Amino acid sequence: MRNILIINGFQPNDVSEGRLNASLVERAAQLLTDAGRRVETSAIAEDWDTDIELEKHARADAVILQFPVHWMGAPWGLKRYMDVVYTAGMDGRLAHGDGRTRQDPRRQYGAGGTMAGKPYLLSTTFNAPGEAFDDPDQYLFRGKGLDDLLFPIHMVYRFFDMRPLPTFAALDVHKNPQVVADFARFDAHLDGAFGLTSVPA
Repeated sequence: MRNILIINGFQPNDVSEGRLNASLVERAAQLLTDAGRRVETSAIAEDWDTDIELEKHARADAVILQFPVHWMGAPWGLKRYMDVVYTAGMDGRLAHGDGRTRQDPRRQYGAGGTMAGKPYLLSTTFNAPGEAFDDPDQYLFRGKGLDDLLFPIHMVYRFFDMRPLPTFAALDVHKNPQVVADFARFDAHLDGAFGLTSVPA
């Protein structure tokens, strides 16, 4: 995985300035660059061009999607990016439609991906604390885990025939932030996912 695309999925809002997500993007870019990877970045809050974004995805050996979870999903600006860029990529650059045709409508839905198993990594920030997950006694998630909540975003990348790397989450970032510890965990997570201390592939 020599070429890495990092997408900053933070959308400006009245709750946050996005400093943590920006810091995680910058930290990942620096660590990966220091380890000999070629890094490209995109930011959904800035101007972007659909074809250029698709070219970045084509060049990438792996994609990191960094974003805050808003109302149990992607921020609206990130969803817009996906709606525009990823829909355009269904011309074969990311997928051949949903994989079915009128001549063969029985083929499995979502089987048209053309990314041939490229890895992706979801890195998220949450207001929710860690104890809110994986505990059936918790009021909101009722035993569901982090990746259960992120299932729709995982399916976006599965649609393109990409494969997940383990998800990272910085939790409880508003009421009980642990930024130094989160950065240390993030560094270790990237090392585990990309082998930063080994020779680049």
